[in-house]
Amino acid sequence: MQYMILIYSDESTYGRMNEAEMGELMAQYGAFHEEIAASGKLLGANRLCPTPTATTVRIREGQAATTDGPFAETKEQLGGYYLVEASDLDEALGWARKVPTASYGSIEVRPLWLDDAEAQA
Repeated sequence: MQYMILIYSDESTYGRMNEAEMGELMAQYGAFHEEIAASGKLLGANRLCPTPTATTVRIREGQAATTDGPFAETKEQLGGYYLVEASDLDEALGWARKVPTASYGSIEVRPLWLDDAEAQA
């Protein structure tokens, strides 16, 4: 089964990090990425640009409206994701626990709805 590991944190955290702290975080992510890639479980991963670059689209009564920024204001913003193949939720959660941001942000794990059979599981 495929799972999205969604990485949330307060974007202002990164602005408060000095160069050494940011370097350490990137090294932790590099090690995690190498480990999950070597396991054969990694299907994809990307870091997202900060929320000020986001645009939200809504269709209401047939009219499209766009607004700058994310859909909702939150204390933590979606900053990236890993798409993994896992035998079950427990395995996916095991990978989520290793994401470096879990130590100060939050990690959401959600199964992908690939077909009706998997959605029922």
